[in-house]
This record gives sequence, structure tokens and C-alpha cells, in this order.
Amino acid sequence: MPQIVILPHKDLCPEGAVLEAEIGETVLDVALRNGIAIEHACEKSCACTTCHVIICKGFDSLDESAELEDDMLDKAWGLVPESRLGCQVKVANQDLVIEVPRYTLNHAAENY
Repeated sequence: MPQIVILPHKDLCPEGAVLEAEIGETVLDVALRNGIAIEHACEKSCACTTCHVIICKGFDSLDESAELEDDMLDKAWGLVPESRLGCQVKVANQDLVIEVPRYTLNHAAENY
């Protein structure tokens, strides 16, 4: 069973977390199931960027992102080549290490 290591995040999980994941489960669903409240304003429909995560380890094990996800990611705050939307990226057969960016587009717009 693959694991997802979530790096420490000041608001969501200050100590970080190690989570058990099922192959095919989304990163967002794993986090939510374990009480890590990653924002998801569009209710997991790939219509926003609030569940933006950065895959620090295990990126190459993942399926490629779809065109719709890529289009949405273009709007994400703090975009890097390893960025994905947590609601779209599905766990494969390797462990992942992810970072949840400090800000979302919502925070940037609100001068958080």
C-alpha cells in the first residue's frame, strides 16, 4: 500500500503527516479522509486551483495530467513543473511526498 508523506504546513498539519493510500485514490481524498483539510472550492470537479499540491517525490510514477488539469494549473499560485491538482492526481504504486503550498489563489486574491 503506497504512502503519502505530507510535508509540514503551518495551518493544515504543522507536524506533517504520513498517510496510507489506495492505488487509484486521489491525493485530495486521502488527505481529507485523514483529517487534513486541503481546500477544494470546486468540490473536486477540476474547476479551480485551491487543491494545488507540489509532488516533491514520486512525480514520475503518476499518470500524466489531462488537458483540463493543465489549463487550470496555469492559474495556480506558485506553479512549478511538479504541480498537480490534488483532486485529479491519483496515487500509483509508489510512495509520494507532497507539499501543500502556503497560499492558494483565493488567499492571494484576499491579500491573506
